[in-house]
Amino acid sequence: MNKNMLSKEELKRYSRHIRLQEVGIEGQQKLKDSNVLVIGAGGLGCPVLQYLAAAGIGTIGIIDNDLVDLSNLQRQILFNEVDLEKPKALVAKEKLLKMNSTITVHSYFERLNPKNIFKIFDKYNIIVDCSDNFPTRYLINDACVITNKPLVYGAIERFDGQVTVFNYKNGPTLRCLSPEQPGAFDVPSCAEVGVIGVIPGIIGAFQANEVIKIILGLGEILSGKILIFDALTYNLNLVRLDKQESSNIKTLSEYNDYCISSEDEIKHITYSELIKKLKKKDKITIIDVRYPEDLTDLPFETLKIPIYEIHNHIDLIPKNSDVVFICDHSSKSIMAINFLQNKHCFKNLINLKDGLCTVTI
Repeated sequence: MNKNMLSKEELKRYSRHIRLQEVGIEGQQKLKDSNVLVIGAGGLGCPVLQYLAAAGIGTIGIIDNDLVDLSNLQRQILFNEVDLEKPKALVAKEKLLKMNSTITVHSYFERLNPKNIFKIFDKYNIIVDCSDNFPTRYLINDACVITNKPLVYGAIERFDGQVTVFNYKNGPTLRCLSPEQPGAFDVPSCAEVGVIGVIPGIIGAFQANEVIKIILGLGEILSGKILIFDALTYNLNLVRLDKQESSNIKTLSEYNDYCISSEDEIKHITYSELIKKLKKKDKITIIDVRYPEDLTDLPFETLKIPIYEIHNHIDLIPKNSDVVFICDHSSKSIMAINFLQNKHCFKNLINLKDGLCTVTI
């Protein structure tokens, strides 16, 4: 028997699928033979990954460069308290294989960027966007257009969510919805406005459903239509999206990703060096960009500005003396520095190397 054929155990595992006339053994075999990349293992990624693994998607890729945080557990149901501070991509792989040992899971503990995206995309036929920032979303969209891959897209905020399929059989893309990438802080994030915990589960389930429909060739794919869900009213609206010629991307462009920087663009200082400067009474302003709920007591004064409020408080940041940005893992502080250097021409900004997570206070 061909080793890729469904085993006796798999026939039993997927029996409820196989009983469906629209699926059957042939359809389940298509699911097993498929390759799907999920970008982001957060609120949307968790339910997408769980349903795809349970459905028997043969090969699943997970790319995420973040660590599990306590604030994630309200909605990222793949994780629990013992997973705190561990890489999401690696934890997700381990748990998916415990759910279904018959599938293959590849994890990429890195941030998707123009240098690695085509190498990773080459292994997968369907891309699922579960990311949470516009630079990554536009990068994913453009790479899908260039490589001619369908993109199952989801987004959430507060009590609302939306899902669509971009670039399906040359259909509309993200740039048909919004031709240009919004600024880093033009659209509020979930960290700023919040999100009810069940919304990612609902939208993620919709995304997983679209992946399965694409593989099996079932129903009407959400191409050229955006499904918008309101959890407070249970209103479901379908909004039409037409193809625009300007969306025919040929090459990748600049994506203004303020989470990515080269070492020569950012100045760094260690915690011990910072303490020495403070003891010498050097003129330094320290800005803590952590979320309010993550703040802890520190042995020095700081200016507390959450990362999502930086653009509203440019006037509070001095330009004539050193300014040190701090957060738990350096990701938010580097994002703030990149934004201020690139958009507002600051030259005096310094990142606390490795963040506060490695410091015993």
